[in-house]
Amino acid sequence: MATLVTPDRHWAAIGESTSAAGIWFLYAVYRLLGRTPFRLCLYPVVFYYWLSQPRARRASAEYLARIQQTYRVFEAEPGLRHGLRHFFWFAETLMDKLLAVAGRYPRSQLRFEGHDLLVPEAGTGRGGVIVTAHMGCLELMQAAAGWRDDFRITILVHTAHAQRFNRVLRRLNPDSRVTLVQVADFSPAMVMMLADRVAAGEFVAIAGDRVPVKGDRVVWVPFLGQPAPLPTGPYLLASLLECRVYLLSCLHRGKGYEAKVSLLAERIVLPRAARMQTLTSHAAGFAEWLEHCLRDSPYDWFNFFPFWNQVPHARNPA
Repeated sequence: MATLVTPDRHWAAIGESTSAAGIWFLYAVYRLLGRTPFRLCLYPVVFYYWLSQPRARRASAEYLARIQQTYRVFEAEPGLRHGLRHFFWFAETLMDKLLAVAGRYPRSQLRFEGHDLLVPEAGTGRGGVIVTAHMGCLELMQAAAGWRDDFRITILVHTAHAQRFNRVLRRLNPDSRVTLVQVADFSPAMVMMLADRVAAGEFVAIAGDRVPVKGDRVVWVPFLGQPAPLPTGPYLLASLLECRVYLLSCLHRGKGYEAKVSLLAERIVLPRAARMQTLTSHAAGFAEWLEHCLRDSPYDWFNFFPFWNQVPHARNPA
């Protein structure tokens, strides 16, 4: 399949387009009038964004074309209708993120499988690392944290990429027991801070589908029929913290969401002689898991940048 997107800037260098005023307006419409009027207001917003963001539009088209070629998830080759629906799906998910953070998302609309795995280890009291992706409404983890007094989670994010949206989240729920930590690279001080949290029974969530803001700690693995760069940071971090590693998805199901937690590894050990092979193996396993998730819910992946053709400083061994 031909590459539809030419080499471009790193994902973190792409300016944010989220308008805090627009988010608050749509949130107010939803609170006052309900979901249907909110959706009516959303249509022109999504259409304008789709027209004004050619980079995001091309990236969406490439992703939809690749998943169609690999799994035939649509009844026909994806076109304009599928691209608009992808953007609309993302916009609706933004509203659900706000509701989740504010503690207003209906618990009855969230099905959570495997949450019983997210408990500190017996005997040591250690937490773990959760590897996830930019899919669905992961902010519902905040709702889950509110349902269990013993669950605490630190989410590693590049907050500079979405400062306005993060200010909205903090304003909605300043007392949340879910902590957002900005991280550009894993410095010794950062690793020590995270080690202390895991030792205290906390969980650390990190995305496995975004390459580092700094450095070239990536491996190239097959993803939807094409080599793609994935970060090694989640597995390096887990090996340093010597804790369990989990996978987390949260995808649309019917009128709500279904979250699933599964155990990836009791420990990640990186032998000196096979360090890169082991990191590549874990990244490839993550890519297979992500494909499986997206095959069931193809509109739920929200990486609107040239995913397969990014990181110009990282050499593709293929």
